[in-house]
Amino acid sequence: MTTGLRRALTAVTAALVSTVVAASLAAPASADTSTASAAASTCAATWSATTAYSGGQTASHHGRNWTARWWTQRETPGSTSVWVDAGRCVGGGDDFVVSRAEFDAIFPNRHPFYTYDGFVDALGAYPAFASTGTLETRTREVAAFLTHADFESVGLRYVKEINEANYWIKCDQSQPFGCPAGQTAYYGRGPIMFSWNFNYKAAGDALGIDLLNDPWLVEEDPSIAWQTALWYWNTQNGPGVMTSHEAMVSGSGFGQTINSLNGALECDGGNPASVQSRVDRYARITEVLGVAPGSGLYC
Repeated sequence: MTTGLRRALTAVTAALVSTVVAASLAAPASADTSTASAAASTCAATWSATTAYSGGQTASHHGRNWTARWWTQRETPGSTSVWVDAGRCVGGGDDFVVSRAEFDAIFPNRHPFYTYDGFVDALGAYPAFASTGTLETRTREVAAFLTHADFESVGLRYVKEINEANYWIKCDQSQPFGCPAGQTAYYGRGPIMFSWNFNYKAAGDALGIDLLNDPWLVEEDPSIAWQTALWYWNTQNGPGVMTSHEAMVSGSGFGQTINSLNGALECDGGNPASVQSRVDRYARITEVLGVAPGSGLYC
């Protein structure tokens, strides 16, 4: 199918239904990351929790340079206002709590689209993610996030929804901005099967990317795919009472992240088997990362 035909606007009545988790093994149009291709500075020395930084000093963290506003120590860049984001950088040390080897161990059969570099590059969009609290808290948060990616995309094997018959459903024509990319353009993509035109609009606005008009970027750019998942994780309550980020850094536990994603569809007896599957995956991933799962596992 040509790009022009693929992106043509179709007049069909939309209906709101629950998101169905499914995806496709089809290779993306491109595995290049637009973010990674942008100009970047050389990374400063990697941030260290034990180093004291004076105002004006710079450190790199998660592939970005950060400048201290005033004296600071043990405050992770991105987690407090003492650090100012100075932009992407290249050549820095790897201080992310998940190593490349651990990522490979968690997702041994993943689709080539889901690169470790794409994931790390996306972290700059929400620097408080995996940067808040103790090392144990930070590691549990990443484990929880990757658990849901593992569940939703079946071990990162799928890039987009399998069932094309459901594509048209994900366009809510009642929204004032409509579906400019087409009635069938807002199907699930990426590690959490990101879908619906209103989510593409909101995430695109937050990330500074026109996802409403070009939702295909989520299946073409690995960094953008991870960024959409991080947008939901860090900013959306869903049917829950807090964001998944808040659930993990506050100590509420993994169960509240399930609630924020699917609410009554799984929690409170909605689908005990699905909840148990997520908890089992979380236990496996925390074991790979060498951290205890913590309390509050069920919703």
